[in-house]
Amino acid sequence: MSCRADTAGMSEQKTETAWRQAIDSYRDYLRFERSLSANSIEAYLHDAGQLCAFILGSDTAKGPTEVTAADIEAFMARIYDSGAGDTTQARVLSGVRSFFTYLLHADRIETLPTELIDSPKIARKLPDTLSYDEIRRMIDTIDLSAPLGHRNRAILEVLYCCGLRVSELVNLRLSDIFFEEGVVRVTGKGNKQRLIPIADTALQQIGLYLEQRRTMPVAADSADIVFLNQRGRRLTRVMIFTIIRRSAAAAGIAKTVSPHTLRHSFATHLLQGGADIRAVQELLGHESILTTEIYTHLEMRDLRGAMELHPLAHPENKNRRVETDND
Repeated sequence: MSCRADTAGMSEQKTETAWRQAIDSYRDYLRFERSLSANSIEAYLHDAGQLCAFILGSDTAKGPTEVTAADIEAFMARIYDSGAGDTTQARVLSGVRSFFTYLLHADRIETLPTELIDSPKIARKLPDTLSYDEIRRMIDTIDLSAPLGHRNRAILEVLYCCGLRVSELVNLRLSDIFFEEGVVRVTGKGNKQRLIPIADTALQQIGLYLEQRRTMPVAADSADIVFLNQRGRRLTRVMIFTIIRRSAAAAGIAKTVSPHTLRHSFATHLLQGGADIRAVQELLGHESILTTEIYTHLEMRDLRGAMELHPLAHPENKNRRVETDND
């Protein structure tokens, strides 16, 4: 009996070590080969970790290379029983698929145990957007006499005029703004860079803010970061959310508004203005055009023949469009 117990203990330890090594190498793959952000890596590892805990806690614990489709189905049933909604179930399954796809590419397994498992059908929720007038109202509520008023106004202008993700905004660098050319260079997911035209109104607000910024203390590690807090360090995502929500409340907007709402509005207003969907895909930094197509519910018939590109399709540049037409 003791011999069998010792053998079982050694087997369990070996299995746990196999999982730990697989997840550690998976982390390196996500970081160095896929160049994902820290938040994305944490999310993927969380999904793999949930599966690991489930498999090791079962009666027949097995290593990551021994997992079968039946094991995955049992794991997903546990996720379902926990009360997770369709979106959460689909996200977890996507994370688990990514883990086993890595094992397949690393020649650790020969087939994907997730291959025949379907994701739950999810009704695509259309993103909340604001009208152009609502956005201007938000921007106009910013008190420019306040110490950081020009900064806050520039933040709203840049989010809306460029359609940035909040992570892209907080990491935007002074060396990424090209005033003469009227473009900003943005580093998005996977460290992929893209150039986005920026409206004159946004550039003007950035310029006014930078005049104030010269009088502020600036931390050495944040010297090239555009938007800083009072201590001279880059802003947090939470602070950006706070600025947005306060300005929305001050403008009397009852909707739940976040930085992503401005990104959705940017894309929607471009398409309404006649921008080509593939141009909008590039501006948003979407890897797949399927992600961008969620915005086309608005003016689908008008988009079929549309060829006009950003920036002239953006509401902030409507005056420039009139001048161009008159030339």
